[in-house]
Amino acid sequence: MENTLMKGGVTVVAGGGSGIGRAAVEVFAESGSAVEFCSVDAAANDALETQMTERGFDVKGTTLDASSSAAVEAYLAEVGHRRGRVSALVNSIGIQRYGTSETTDDATWDEVLDVNLKSMFLMVKFTVPLIRANGGGAIVNVSSGQALASQRNVVAYTASKGAIVAMTRAMAVDYAPEGIRVNSVCPGSIDTPMLRTSARALNPDDPDAVIAEWGRAHPIGRVGRPREVANAILFLASELSSFVTGTDLRVDGGALSAQPMAAPEDKG
Repeated sequence: MENTLMKGGVTVVAGGGSGIGRAAVEVFAESGSAVEFCSVDAAANDALETQMTERGFDVKGTTLDASSSAAVEAYLAEVGHRRGRVSALVNSIGIQRYGTSETTDDATWDEVLDVNLKSMFLMVKFTVPLIRANGGGAIVNVSSGQALASQRNVVAYTASKGAIVAMTRAMAVDYAPEGIRVNSVCPGSIDTPMLRTSARALNPDDPDAVIAEWGRAHPIGRVGRPREVANAILFLASELSSFVTGTDLRVDGGALSAQPMAAPEDKG
């Protein structure tokens, strides 16, 4: 059956060149929305735009450093000129860096917070007027399960992801009176280029073995697929979730529901 959840809409996807963002571009276009997406990877942007255009979808990619206020403002002005309005914003920009409070230098801390947090703030700042012109709409920020339960050695990444969830709540309260809903998703381990880079760092010869091991930490027994997160984002952006705002939706295969300590087996 044809999916028309976003028919006639205009969606902006920040970080749409790869991973969850790329899947969101595909899912929203397939759901009837025009899609404007951006990322720092010009080659990936061009390839995705070409692929989606050849499939008959209205998709436009732009190369953008979303941590620059001036660049984001100019980009959204261009989107406004082309489209006149925006009905949904998907914020899916993110990088992973490793380190504790002692081993993370100032430059790395600033890089992670600029890319993972500031970019989302800026995208919302300059997209809200276009959503207001639409008469309301939805914003979905991609956080992480690590906003709620951290691994070791990822202090900057965890701080940024926790801040996204808190920022989302504040934005939801600010814009609810205008019919603008703001939610976040908190994915578990998802099979994206970023995840595979981490897996290769641990085992260059067999990253799939690392990913399989991570998958076993999820009660579902595997890591997630980008489209599975994109489908959850679509739900939060569509009228199916019209009474949902300020929430963080875990899309983690049950990872945060599981107690890692084993209980005795029932011998009864």
